[in-house]
Amino acid sequence: MKVALVHYWLVGMRGGEKVLEALCDIFPDADIFTHVVAPDAISEKLKRHTIKTSFIADLPYARRFYKSYLPLMPMALENLDMRDYDLVISSESGPAKGIIPSPDSLHVCYCHSPMRYIWNMYPDYRASAGALARISMPLLTHYLRTWDESAAHRVDAFLANSHNVASRIKKYYRRDAQVIYPPVEVANFERVPAESVEDYYLMVGELLRYKRPDLAVRAFNKSGMKLVVIGGGEMLGEIRELAKPNVKVLGAQPFSVLRHHYARCRALIFPNEEDFGIVPVEAMASGSPVVAYGRGGALETVIDGRTGTFFHDHDVDALIDAVDRIETMSFDRNAIIAHAETFSVDRFRRETIAAIDAALVENRMARTRHSGGHLETDNRIAEFSTSKVARRVGLRSLDPKESGA
Repeated sequence: MKVALVHYWLVGMRGGEKVLEALCDIFPDADIFTHVVAPDAISEKLKRHTIKTSFIADLPYARRFYKSYLPLMPMALENLDMRDYDLVISSESGPAKGIIPSPDSLHVCYCHSPMRYIWNMYPDYRASAGALARISMPLLTHYLRTWDESAAHRVDAFLANSHNVASRIKKYYRRDAQVIYPPVEVANFERVPAESVEDYYLMVGELLRYKRPDLAVRAFNKSGMKLVVIGGGEMLGEIRELAKPNVKVLGAQPFSVLRHHYARCRALIFPNEEDFGIVPVEAMASGSPVVAYGRGGALETVIDGRTGTFFHDHDVDALIDAVDRIETMSFDRNAIIAHAETFSVDRFRRETIAAIDAALVENRMARTRHSGGHLETDNRIAEFSTSKVARRVGLRSLDPKESGA
């Protein structure tokens, strides 16, 4: 088969790009389509593929101000030529699924989230926008919602990164989605004995307003306990000004530093609601428990009392109470690690291959029914099978019970 992978933009290596890497492992000959790419900011694995951009990449300062061109992205997607591709997999968080596929192809969308800034988090984004943006956003987002809903009808099968996101897909698009959790490279994290744990808590992630890093810093300012903050972003300067001496703000750090702190913190502080949230799984892969805000994807990754605990109000005292509570709890670090390993890259590959294979079979059957049973099967599609792909990517099993499919 000829395969295309469509990703919203390639300007860094975050959770969405890790999913794209795993898809590249499954389909090593696939072409990648995106709005804009910054080659220095992506992995060698992605750069080994042919990467094609939409006309957004040709606009002034696109690598830096690509989000400003959001109103043009629907048109840009619809101008991509997808006629030659038998299988299209779109990776959706920003606009990606709106391509126009060939009538005979299969389009599977792996959805990290319906676009937050036009759906569930629209009030937050508008409240934090500048004066001009606040005025223009109602008209712009109305147009984008209308287009986004229509684009969902071009997708043959939805995969969601969590039950949390699957419920949004059902709400906004009226479509069912199979849940396949994102891949986490759990084996890459350091594990240390309990006596090596130090006396600080850790917060990791891009310092964006909706992620509420200020809440964690204010809570530790008040409690006086030690907090280490790792991550860059638009709030970095503000967080540094807010932090008292017991809060150490390191900014963006290489993986080696992150890995060291994950393994030695008393617990990870996760103060925001995320679609899935890879950071808590990375902490648990290091054996560290998690204090998480009790909404969103954390409810699917953190087990209260076994791998961490929750606080349920976005309130400084609620977070302090949760930290005090975790101080009284004991955790089996090996059990935490074992739980994190259920989110492995191999598990993601197995479940994704099985889901795509099932969608191909269903698509072929539907086309046969619609043609009155006279459709001749395209050999390129017929030759696709989970067993062949599994052998190529080195997976041990595609037993549906083992894969979770």
